[in-house]
Amino acid sequence: MAYSIDLGGNRYRFTDLKSLMAKATPLRSGDCLAGIAAENASERVAAQLCLAEVPLKRFLEEPLIPYESDEVTRLIIDSHNRQAFAPVSHLSVGEFRNWLLSERATTPVLQALAPGLTPEMVAAVSKIMRVQDLILVAAKCEVVTRFRNTVGLKGRMSTRLQPNHPTDDPAGVAASLLDGLLYGNGDAVLGINPATDNYHAVTRLMQLLDDVIQRYEIPTQSCVLTHVTTHLEAINRGAPVDLVFQSIAGTQAANDSFGINLAILDEAHRAALELGRGTLGNNVMYFETGQGSALSANAHQGVDQQTCEVRAYAVARRFDPFLVNTVVGFIGPEYLYDGKQIIRAGLEDHFCGKLLGVPMGCDICYTNHAEADQDDMDMLLTLLGTAGINFIMGIPGSDDIMLNYQTTSFHDALYARQVLGKKPAPEFEAWLQRMGIFDGEGRLATGNQLPAPFAHIADRL
Repeated sequence: MAYSIDLGGNRYRFTDLKSLMAKATPLRSGDCLAGIAAENASERVAAQLCLAEVPLKRFLEEPLIPYESDEVTRLIIDSHNRQAFAPVSHLSVGEFRNWLLSERATTPVLQALAPGLTPEMVAAVSKIMRVQDLILVAAKCEVVTRFRNTVGLKGRMSTRLQPNHPTDDPAGVAASLLDGLLYGNGDAVLGINPATDNYHAVTRLMQLLDDVIQRYEIPTQSCVLTHVTTHLEAINRGAPVDLVFQSIAGTQAANDSFGINLAILDEAHRAALELGRGTLGNNVMYFETGQGSALSANAHQGVDQQTCEVRAYAVARRFDPFLVNTVVGFIGPEYLYDGKQIIRAGLEDHFCGKLLGVPMGCDICYTNHAEADQDDMDMLLTLLGTAGINFIMGIPGSDDIMLNYQTTSFHDALYARQVLGKKPAPEFEAWLQRMGIFDGEGRLATGNQLPAPFAHIADRL
């Protein structure tokens, strides 16, 4: 079905809903690379005005990627909850935006609505929203998950302690772990990107993380971010697996390029649940995504990169994950050119994920060849903290020496918590106070002295 609009004496025509969505997307280099972006600002505005008039129901009638050829589309359509959708089913995209911004869209109402929304509906409304709109609505959303602690409560902001090392050296990993814990990081997960996907190297890291958690009775969870099939092997061999990780995308073809499909993810989900390692809940999956991943695999099917990204959240939602992380600026300037595009994309991803009922975090990051710097990351960090982000990254000095990109540091998490009045997960906060890392007011209390329980570690590093 074609869509058209008259604007400023010109008639703009869009061949189908997929093209309209792409042309309405705020400027980003990935869509330009794919040849699907609006030709100029005038066409972009025309597309946004035209998109605002499209009924939400239309997205159920006109899939952007055919149902017959894509299992992600089939998941989206087959799992759609029409009863949950009913309160907004009569609205257009523009009317939906106004409704979301109204006082009627309260936290409980948005939680009940989430199963009734499809990724395409949510992506569409995000394209006609300002930055403040994305923040306001996301701040009203609350998505809470549990494993050994509780992440996502309002007034809380968690961190993934990311102690990566270029050779997976245990002493180097342990040093970063200690540093992060002493700054109050690690309640979302102690998560390592291994330098190799070798099974034995990966399981050594799993054992290291588990030993730290058990020895110091830390109410958190661990994850070594290896391929899901390696996780399955580790589970079958009795390794200490808490969260199962996988990078996911929004098209079947892109997931094929990752070596996964829904059946493999389902097998891993069941296997992790059977371990029963969670003490407070059974959210056992950790997914990472990023705008541009489908395009980089030549698997975007002509869909704009932001909509592809949001479709990945439907895959995540299917498995009731503990954490979902958009690694927003990691893929590079070919997809998000500069700080402005990265900031906008991070806020879109968070808004869309939360609205779909997904526990969103963000790796607030950029690569060294992007037109961005740490000032841009400070802005995105502050905006996402205001919007109620579930978790961010904590990395020594903001510089990941294994993955070679720039992100947020242990100190950045302290800044955001202090300025915005955020606290760690409640169970982790109590542990920090019990260990003498935080004082009774939630402030850093370690000074120049290692807390007694950790004093012996320095001699071993």
